[in-house]
Amino acid sequence: MEQLAQYGTGPTGASTAPEAVPLSELTLPHHAARVRVPSYDRAALTPAVVHFSVGGFHRAHQLVYLDDLAETGCTDWGVVGVGLHSPQMRDALRPQDHLYTVVERSSAGERARVIGSMVDYHFAPDSPQTVLAALTDERTRLVTMTITGNAYRIDAGTGRFVPDDAVHADLADPHHPRTLFGYIVEALDVRRGRGLPPFTVLSCDNMQSNGEAARAAVVGFARLRDPDLARWIDERVTFPGSMVDRITPSTSLADRDGIARLFGVADRWPVVTEPFSQWVLEDSFCNGRPPLERVGVQLVADVGHHELMKTRLLNGSHSAMGHLGELAGVTWVDEFLADPVLGRYVTALMAEEVAPLLPAPDGIDLDAYQRSLLRRFADPATGDRLDRLCRRGSSKIPLYVLPSLLTARAQGRPSRLLTLAVAGWCRYLQGTDLAGRQLVLADDRAEQLGLLARAGGTDPRPLLSVDAVFGDLARDEDLVADLGAALEQLEELGVRGAVAVALAEDDVAAVPARPPSSGALLPA
Repeated sequence: MEQLAQYGTGPTGASTAPEAVPLSELTLPHHAARVRVPSYDRAALTPAVVHFSVGGFHRAHQLVYLDDLAETGCTDWGVVGVGLHSPQMRDALRPQDHLYTVVERSSAGERARVIGSMVDYHFAPDSPQTVLAALTDERTRLVTMTITGNAYRIDAGTGRFVPDDAVHADLADPHHPRTLFGYIVEALDVRRGRGLPPFTVLSCDNMQSNGEAARAAVVGFARLRDPDLARWIDERVTFPGSMVDRITPSTSLADRDGIARLFGVADRWPVVTEPFSQWVLEDSFCNGRPPLERVGVQLVADVGHHELMKTRLLNGSHSAMGHLGELAGVTWVDEFLADPVLGRYVTALMAEEVAPLLPAPDGIDLDAYQRSLLRRFADPATGDRLDRLCRRGSSKIPLYVLPSLLTARAQGRPSRLLTLAVAGWCRYLQGTDLAGRQLVLADDRAEQLGLLARAGGTDPRPLLSVDAVFGDLARDEDLVADLGAALEQLEELGVRGAVAVALAEDDVAAVPARPPSSGALLPA
């Protein structure tokens, strides 16, 4: 799950709204009067999928598609969730028979449904053998994950798996794994020994070539353990690429209580999301696959162009807006879009500097795609916070922003707005906004990068020395100078002034006031 500590654990008990009824299998007939509930027999679901890291996005996306699939009569693809780092999801879902509520929210209104496609959930440290039993069950044919980019332990320069202390501990005691790839490799070894077919390993993370990253991690781990096992995995296991898209803000306590009042569902941890959802999936499965084309998933031979479009335009814009907006004291994504200068920035960033670098996927109009993104960003009902977009910047910036910047420079194309996005992150890492207010940096490298950012000030060279994040960017003296100039402009002119310079404009408008967030956030 994502950065649980950032907002504290928060209560996980049911809402106290007087009319709300706790969610469970027994209460589904009651809730059917006000929300959509599963019409299929949940007891008939076959536990064929194991998913690692059940957060808000997985529950708003993959589990919804599989719930839709079960509604078509295909109950062959029930999901067993696994958590590795926190028991909170277990504690929320177990009393609800692993049911939960998804609320689609937009300016047109709200609609709620109860999702029933998860059949069980395990917190791995409680019982590693239970997780291994699920993975080695002959019925398990697909293992999926949403673990974030850094968790793959892939070196950005070589593309190779880089073991850390946790991996070395698993290699020393392979039959009692603690890491995700330790579990997967141990389970595949057991299946090989029993003569069982392997399962497909599917990454649902927002990163380019996520299938190849999953392959590099699993095969790389296995190679350190047993070269013969690594060869068997490389030959027999498939690692489809995927592109996933659905904006899913963190659920607040106010959201939870509002859902209880509006729909009468006392859900310990509901999910609030936008109506839009997209899943493009490489059709490469080694042990059967769910017929997801029935429920709107696009199955393709190569997902690469879709991944590139989505990560560079949506995720890259999110990162740019998040860091610059936080520095400017802006709270909400729609607030950023409503500002005349900041809104122009993200529009121009996509249209003038990122989209011209991209090959258009078959059947996709890149101009129309950008317009759809801007509409989604600008909807105030989504309630998406900029601080959510800033989490794990050391993973996101190298994946979503730096490739566009480096490609633009290599092609001699404009890159002032991309440079400003990177400068915004460099300044953000100092830990305060431009008014001196403290920022909460939710990043595994926050301490290391924060020290370097503060030491450098408007000189980016200390930060750029971290090759694991920036690669050889420090060797481009012109880019280093441009980043330094952008950092100086942020300090001297503020975010809007620096943006206006980058846009060759000098009309800077103030952001209208917006009420503060209504309630603490549940963990993401």
